[in-house]
Amino acid sequence: MKFLTKKRVVLFLLFIFPLICFLILSTGQNNFTKLPVLTENVLDVSEISESKTSTFKERVSVVCFLGEDIEKSKTRLLNVNEKIYKKFIDFKQFQIIAIYPSEKEVAVAELKKQIGAFTDMKNWVFVPSEKEMIQTLFHSFKTDEFLENFGSSNAFIIDKNGNLRGRIDDKDAENGKLYGYDMNAVAVLKDKLKDDINVLYYEYYAAFKDKNKNKADRKEVGL
Repeated sequence: MKFLTKKRVVLFLLFIFPLICFLILSTGQNNFTKLPVLTENVLDVSEISESKTSTFKERVSVVCFLGEDIEKSKTRLLNVNEKIYKKFIDFKQFQIIAIYPSEKEVAVAELKKQIGAFTDMKNWVFVPSEKEMIQTLFHSFKTDEFLENFGSSNAFIIDKNGNLRGRIDDKDAENGKLYGYDMNAVAVLKDKLKDDINVLYYEYYAAFKDKNKNKADRKEVGL
């Protein structure tokens, strides 16, 4: 057919087809993959914070446990800063919480200085705590791992309701469950942690859109 010229086919694939897909997705409800909840109602970080000012509530948090060897955690946090923090710094209620033993204040102050030399630190939250309380917080995550010297190489996603989010069908996890994301592996941060945070934010966006639509529907019928 003369109508289906090569030029028209290319234009369709480049512009019209993606637009159709977008319209289908934007008009559908809950037709996307939600990020699974692995553990409900973990202990809030305010319970272990000496200042009591930090919290998981109403925020999307990436939680890191620095442990006693702050120098060992330095590379991990720099990876998270580059691959995650800088991607989400302007997202609403986003924060990265770094938890460490109180006696490591001096070493952490130096670490914050190094990160802050090339980063706006507004959404970085460093929380000192007693070791026993750090262990208690981590236990509430109910993961399949243990802290090593009160630290972990993994970062964890806590949602606005204080639930631990992750994956239940991860091909690299032994039982499919991915509780935390390896901060030593840049590929994991880019391909898994970043994607999963995006999924979580889209989940909130879709819920917000549905809520507003329901309000409009109720108003239209006079409820």
